[in-house]
Amino acid sequence: MSNEVPRARDHEVGRVRVSRQASRQAHRAVAELNPGYAALVMATGIVSTGLHLFGWGTLSDILLTVAVAAFAVLLVAYVWRLIRFPRRVVADAQDPGRGFGYFTLVAALNVLGMRLALEHHWLICAVLALVSAPLWLVLTYAIPGSMVVGHRQNPVLPRTNGSWFLWVVGTQSLAGATATVAAQKPGLTASLAPPAVAFWGIGVVLYLMLLGLVTVRLLDDPVTPHALSPTYWVYMGATAISVLAAAAILALPADLPVLAATRPVVSGLGFLLWAFGTWWIPLLLAFAVRRHLVSDERVGYDPTLWSMVFPLGMYAAASTNYGRATGLDFMVDIARVEVWIGFAAWAVVAIAMARKLIRSGRKRSDAATE
Repeated sequence: MSNEVPRARDHEVGRVRVSRQASRQAHRAVAELNPGYAALVMATGIVSTGLHLFGWGTLSDILLTVAVAAFAVLLVAYVWRLIRFPRRVVADAQDPGRGFGYFTLVAALNVLGMRLALEHHWLICAVLALVSAPLWLVLTYAIPGSMVVGHRQNPVLPRTNGSWFLWVVGTQSLAGATATVAAQKPGLTASLAPPAVAFWGIGVVLYLMLLGLVTVRLLDDPVTPHALSPTYWVYMGATAISVLAAAAILALPADLPVLAATRPVVSGLGFLLWAFGTWWIPLLLAFAVRRHLVSDERVGYDPTLWSMVFPLGMYAAASTNYGRATGLDFMVDIARVEVWIGFAAWAVVAIAMARKLIRSGRKRSDAATE
């Protein structure tokens, strides 16, 4: 009995120590949360969509569950960070290299909504789009606005990177979700079609504008292998989601006034953007080879890797929907293969993330027992 009391006390002390260590780890993780971490939800949701489009229902449902759970966890983390570390949130928003990552929240809401719409959850899709609209409005003026008129010590353009295209992705996700709801709710079709087309047009113009800025940045200054981050895959992802949104708009009744005025433009630009996004893929692969093979940079888990998975999944979903909407069957055939490339990329990054979380947990446990 005399030894049991000290053992119980030691056990309780150890448990409290582990709890405190876990709390500190969570606190630090929230403080350092990458603004673009919601790309995890975008990537998982769109790969789930692609699998669903080709009839792989069970696997698609598993990924949908993962996407919903991840979004719930990240939503808590984002809100916690906003309340507990508001200065870091503002600093990230004013950082040209990180600020546009917040648009992953807009895109995550709408990618989830469009995936749930495939299960006939139109009301949820509409609610998520409604929530994302004011968030998009705030971000679309606050982030670029702070870079233009805010106090800055260094030039903005040298800090540009592929994450700037998340502005386009967020905008086009809103266009796609709006068109998706409009197609399924006849009473709202006439009123939702114009904003859907308007968002799509804004997204296309933003893409063209950012294409020049980011490409000039790549060509003007020497670019180190480390600077060729996975966010540059959003170059292609922005075109892919523009094509997906175009397909959703083309599914609306052709006799609507806004469709009568813009349908040829939406259809034509949709295909041109698909072709341009396809052209980008070999160049982006060259970037990856340059960073990870030629430079021998160690490949490890980084949240920005989800920004590479998302375009791969989006390319498959966009090619499928646009190909079916326009009768271009070869696009569907390409997507039938490419959807598994997207899933494979998702699995690799998910395993890397899980391994990092497990290692972090073990280090925390070892530190607590010392």
